[in-house]
Amino acid sequence: MFEGKSVGVVVPAHDEAHLVGATVAEIPAFVDCIIVVDDASTDATAENAATGDPRVAVIRHESNKGVGAAIVTGYKEAIARGLDVTCVMAADGQMAPEDLETLVAPVARDEVDYAKANRLFTGQAWDVIPHNRYLGNAALSFLTKIASGYWHIADSQSGYTAVDLETLKLLDLDALYPRYGFPNDMLVHLNVWNRRVRDFPSRPIYGVGERSGIKLRSVVPRISWLLFKRFLWRLREKYVIRDFHPLVLFYALGFIFLTLGIGLGIAVTILRILGNAVSSGTVVLIALLVVAGLQFSLFAMWFDMESNKELK
Repeated sequence: MFEGKSVGVVVPAHDEAHLVGATVAEIPAFVDCIIVVDDASTDATAENAATGDPRVAVIRHESNKGVGAAIVTGYKEAIARGLDVTCVMAADGQMAPEDLETLVAPVARDEVDYAKANRLFTGQAWDVIPHNRYLGNAALSFLTKIASGYWHIADSQSGYTAVDLETLKLLDLDALYPRYGFPNDMLVHLNVWNRRVRDFPSRPIYGVGERSGIKLRSVVPRISWLLFKRFLWRLREKYVIRDFHPLVLFYALGFIFLTLGIGLGIAVTILRILGNAVSSGTVVLIALLVVAGLQFSLFAMWFDMESNKELK
């Protein structure tokens, strides 16, 4: 219990037999329930997770469904148990257990609905996180700001989180992305429900024997496409169906003008390379389309920031 609130931790795990036991053992005593979800591991993950701690419950997927699906399974179990605050910690030892209270406290005190660890606050991230992953994280975090509407969230890829029971009951858990894009998709869904989200400092941990299954060349494009689709879905759900907001028109005009301007610019460039003359009027038209498109898009983003500034 933490200040009278029951606390659970979901530990998604896949082939983490060498680290899951140590991860579970370091979870603080104020946690009432530890739900380890073994996502069809081929090693002794399930056996090593059952450390003899009475708080531990192990759920096993018969087939590999992805880290997001494992978290959703844990969330459903947390709802069934009526846990007031549910956290997520990876099984690979990359999430500092001493930071768990930092995430639980604001949720338990009803200051926020969803607390998220931010590994960038400390300034150590560039030195600790592999640079290719850091840059991939930065790119996806920027896209997630646009897609989710949470412009104040800096570390979108961190899966170290805490959420309250009411929020879990509101969400359509089965609609969440089942794999590595889960944290990004979660933010989009939370924004549609106007949930308060805030990030908190967390110490980045690498080099403890973890094995990453993330391949940036495939993950970044896939999550970027997911974010584009979820961005359109959020605009429709939040700003058209539930409460119409003019920012939708600004985004639409920005997209149309930018597409026309860039497309016409490419066509004119090709014609010029082939030796054809290009009129000054055409160049001016391209410039006007691109500038207008950028202005409409930036105004739409500003409207989105203003609409969501209270969700902290």
